[in-house]
Amino acid sequence: MSPRRSYDQYCSAARALDAVGDRWTLLIVRELLAGPRRYTDLHADLPGVSTDVLASRLKDMERDGLTTRRRLPPPGAAYVYELTARGEELLPVLQALGAWGEAELGERRPTDAVRAHWFALPLLRALGGETGLVEVRLEEGLFHLRAGADGGAVHGDGPAPEEPDARLSLDTGTCTAISRGELSLAGAVRAGRVGVTGDGALAKALREA
Repeated sequence: MSPRRSYDQYCSAARALDAVGDRWTLLIVRELLAGPRRYTDLHADLPGVSTDVLASRLKDMERDGLTTRRRLPPPGAAYVYELTARGEELLPVLQALGAWGEAELGERRPTDAVRAHWFALPLLRALGGETGLVEVRLEEGLFHLRAGADGGAVHGDGPAPEEPDARLSLDTGTCTAISRGELSLAGAVRAGRVGVTGDGALAKALREA
């Protein structure tokens, strides 16, 4: 485990960057907001990170109390990484950073990787104060998110684990426009660019927005 580097400044922002300022750390947090993940899954969803760097960051994050590692019971018998309560507190930090970065998003470059669940945090921001389980279908895949979740996983790959409060269907262009802040979710629903189904209060609120 590498020694912890520090700015050696008595400032809360500097102390925070001591813990999460290294490259890849906050993106690992983004992935672990989906709940426990195996090392191989993390590596697959962080294209561009080397195995050595990922292993080093995970060790550093465990040392700093942001993540824990545990072994799944048989038949899984694999190790998974998950956020601690302290690590989960980085959700609003990532949301604020994502909102600030909307202006930097621009057009997708040919070299840009994309995963469907990377749209989860922008959609959570777009949902504002709404709460509920939402299933989202894009061309890139299906994922779900928990709006207003109080700790624990806030998004995940695949269909919702139970009957969702709303199902959203939209194309990647619409989702990108929402991610850039160019289009509100309510406006996209009104324009017919987002299909909303479901009988929950959240689905009703979105259809009536």
